[in-house]
Order: sequence, then structure tokens, then C-alpha cells
Amino acid sequence: MKFLGFSRTGFFAIIFLSATILLCFSIPLFAAGGQEGASAEESGLVITDQTGRQVAVPASVKRVVTIPIPAASMMIAIDGGTDRLVGMHPKSKSALEEGILKEFFPEALDIRSDVVGDGFMPNVETLLQVDPQLVFQWGHLGADVTDPLENAGINTALLLYGNQEYLEGWIQAFGTVLGREEKARRILDWHHETLEEIQGAMEAVPQVKKPRVLYFLRYLSSKSVAGEGTYNDFYLNLAGAVNPAGEMKSFPQVSEEQIIAWDPEIILLNGFESELTPADVYANEKLADVSAVRHRKVYKVPLGGYRWDPPNQESPLMWKWLAMVFHPDMFSYDLRAEIAANYEWIYGKVPTEEQIDGILRIGMNADAAGYSVFTR
Repeated sequence: MKFLGFSRTGFFAIIFLSATILLCFSIPLFAAGGQEGASAEESGLVITDQTGRQVAVPASVKRVVTIPIPAASMMIAIDGGTDRLVGMHPKSKSALEEGILKEFFPEALDIRSDVVGDGFMPNVETLLQVDPQLVFQWGHLGADVTDPLENAGINTALLLYGNQEYLEGWIQAFGTVLGREEKARRILDWHHETLEEIQGAMEAVPQVKKPRVLYFLRYLSSKSVAGEGTYNDFYLNLAGAVNPAGEMKSFPQVSEEQIIAWDPEIILLNGFESELTPADVYANEKLADVSAVRHRKVYKVPLGGYRWDPPNQESPLMWKWLAMVFHPDMFSYDLRAEIAANYEWIYGKVPTEEQIDGILRIGMNADAAGYSVFTR
């Protein structure tokens, strides 16, 4: 079977080429090395970030700041705790506060989130107080968000965003920097196995059997949907859906008239607008005749260790959730059991039944068609 352009054998040969610690798919990864003959503490690591820059970091990193939003929970997951995370984006913290990590790691609520100003602009004064050994920052937003860090002499590694390859680069990079390569490799194996499983199942599904699914990155502040080139479009296709906005680029704002014309059969609501619920869509009289509304198929995306809609360490659970929502006749995962089992090795914690209800947003989604499959 081919996997993203590689044979299965060739693909995993690349993954386990640990001597060079390079990411497959030719996406720049944090390749690491040290000075020959020096002690580990003296030599440190020289990593190559996802934009190709070389960055020197201590061999034993103790103070890290993450500015990209999904990165904080990912670092907690790979490190198995919060001790080395000393700063994060406010949106990272809001996900932590809304989700289960505040219960797993209550001390994370004390991590500073004032290290970032508007957007992703670093707050250099605060960062100097925090004194990180390494800051992870976006690599695709230009010099405006990177120059202040470098001008202040703050050690910075850059990340790229938007597809599964970049996500895997983050996971491998954090494992390298934190000395948790085995944990990172286990997460990657889980991703690969789940991808291959769902891709294999979908090969037999004809296009006419795939539901039209629209994902809203924003619904309350604007009607922004996921188009071509987004991670959301990737997993809609992976889980056997047709994205009506798939011929548009990025996250376009669309009119209600366009939504009506597309007539999505399923609507997915983002986890970023915390106050957004399916009731907001059902209450929109203009959308009353849309198939997803008429058939009660509007779903709020789950929120676990992080929001499940962006790329993150828990993405395999998102893919399985989507497959069950899109094709309930094909997929019958015991997702509650899978959440419990995977959280145990990812976070070292087993969620209660009540916590799993919260992750799956049973309260918001209970009345949606077919959602009883996720209840206790």
C-alpha cells in the first residue's frame, strides 16, 4: 500500500532513520547533533528548524516557551508534565483551561501566557523575565514576529503549520529537544497506523456515498470555512467526506447564500469560539432548509488535551471521531475506551467517564443525529 507517496516499507525505513533524526517527506525537521569529545551538558544540541535555520540549545533543556498555539499541549504530552514549559500563547492557555489538562496538570494554570502580545508578536520584556533557553515561534509569519526575538538574543526555533508532515515534524522536534524521542516515536507510530487504517477503509467508498461536510473555523464573528490547503480539508477527505469549499483556498469568508447553495449534509463547528454551540446554527432561520440543520447533523468538535480540529498530538482520535460521524455504518470504534487507553500513555492519566463526556462535548452534541454512539 502506498502511504503519502511512499511504499509501506520505504516509509517506515525513513521514519526510523534515527541516526540522522531527519523527517520524512523532505520537510525540514530538527536534526540534532553535538560537539564530538565534549560532555553532553557542554556540547548541547544543534538543531535545524523547519525553515532550515540552525539553532544551538543545551543538551538538557529546562525552560521552553511555545508561541504557536497547539505547541504547549503537545509539549506537555511529549514531556509527560509541565515542569519545562514556562510560557505559552493565551489561546493555548484557554484551551488548557477549557479542556482536561487543567484537571490532569492543575499547575499548568500558573504558566505565564503574557509572553505574547497581539497576534503572535512576542512580548520581549516578559520573555527576558521568563529567561527561556528556547522559544518556539511561527516560521511563516515573517520577520515581524521573529526579529524582536533574535534582536533580544533569545534562542528561537521556527515551526511551520498546516499539514500532517509539519505536525509530525513538531512531534519529532519536541521529542528531540526534550530528550523524549521514544515517546515522540510512539505518537508518530499511532498517527501512521491510524492514517493507514482509515485510508484503507475509504478506498472502497464511492464518491456518491461521501457526505458533504462543511467545517467552520469561525461562525459567530464571521462565516469562515475550511478550504483547499487546510488541515481541516485534509481530514475531511481522509475520513470520507466531500468538502463543498474544497475549491476555495485557505479559510474564506462565505455568505449564508453560499452555504445554502452548498447544502452541507454535516456541519462541524470549531473549538476556538468557546461560546459557539450547535444551537447557534439551528437558531439561524436563514439556514433552516440546509440538510445538516434539517437532519440535526451539526456537531461541535471535541476538546481533549487540545482542540481536536487543528493538527495536534491527539489527531488520530479526531480522525476516528470523524469517520464515525460521517460513516456510522462502517466504523464502530469504542472511542470512549480508546480515549481512556491512549490518554493513559500520552498523559499518564486515565480520564473518568464524566471527563470523557466533556471531551466529546456530550452536553452540546447529545441531540445530534447518531451521537448516542458516543454516550455511556
